Amino acid sequence: MTSTAGNLTGECSCGHVRYRITASPLIVHCCHCSWCQRETGSAFAVNALIEKAAVQIKDGTPELVHTPSASGHGQQIARCPKCRVAVWSHYYRAGPNICFIRVGTLDQPESMPPDIHIYTASKQPWVSLPVDAKRSEDMYNPKEVWSPEVLQRFKAASAAQAST
Repeated sequence: MTSTAGNLTGECSCGHVRYRITASPLIVHCCHCSWCQRETGSAFAVNALIEKAAVQIKDGTPELVHTPSASGHGQQIARCPKCRVAVWSHYYRAGPNICFIRVGTLDQPESMPPDIHIYTASKQPWVSLPVDAKRSEDMYNPKEVWSPEVLQRFKAASAAQAST
């Protein structure tokens, strides 16, 4: 798992929405699914999963935009209301207390390389993955990939969601 310490900052393209993350991510995904390709206009999306409580908005207020997804449940994408850049998402399966931070919006995106490449079955054939990269042809089972600590953090975030 990614061991990057918290207190990293990020922002949208215009700088209207600025945020700080105060904990290490649960995991960093490089998602190669066709939905992420379409949504980003690129070959993949890199997302750092982190508890909503560890994301502090410093400036601006992102707008939550409901966007369709392959599951049929959609996702809520937090976008800057001015430049429309996606800074994070909330996916139905993870719940609203888990943010999928768009790593490219971090001031130091190099500090969060992918822990795993997912949905590699739909990866563009011209994208080469490192030989030693963890990968899954679709979504993996978190119980098989995440550490006990990360599973507990996710469980605590889910419990906090249920109590609100």
